[in-house]
Amino acid sequence: MQSTSIIASVGSIVPDFEMETYEPAQGDFAKVSLADIKNAGQWTILMFYPADFTFVCPTELADLAEEHAQLEKLGARVIAVSTDTKFAHMMWRNTEGLLKNVRYTLGADPTGAVSRLFGVYDAATGLALRGTFIINPEGKLVSSEVNFYNVGRNAAELTRKMEANIHLISNPAEACPAKWTPGAKTLKPGKDLVGNVAAAMAA
Repeated sequence: MQSTSIIASVGSIVPDFEMETYEPAQGDFAKVSLADIKNAGQWTILMFYPADFTFVCPTELADLAEEHAQLEKLGARVIAVSTDTKFAHMMWRNTEGLLKNVRYTLGADPTGAVSRLFGVYDAATGLALRGTFIINPEGKLVSSEVNFYNVGRNAAELTRKMEANIHLISNPAEACPAKWTPGAKTLKPGKDLVGNVAAAMAA
């Protein structure tokens, strides 16, 4: 694994990483690496959260579970990550009622190496902040969102971001405006659009 002193930034290629995992769908332990996901031609979604057996975290993982099937359909490998061990992941998933529908990968980052790579590791607590990252099939980081411990996320917005990024990877000359959803109008940046976005959106 490459040095994790470099923080991955939007628009850059993410260094390879590997984690031990708990796989709820199989009820077993495994490993996951970015290299393997890229080789499979998939997108990677990483959702870092502070810790198992906490309070906001199960609400977020349950919300993500509601979007999981759609994210998989879009070609994404979904991995929720904390600095807990794979054993803690297994116990938490199998005891917390809110997690009964969680079937995506739970990544274990007990050394904080992957959390540091994405700039979400909090050395004061040994935990990860609430970071969500989208990596395209070429390994480029295309989306980054980080919240503090006390603010939960909205997985439906993650799905919308995935849909927008998938559209743009096939239509690189376009840009997606605020609240864009599939089938909605896009923008084509250029000299004719300067100062005329309102007209373009209304056309």
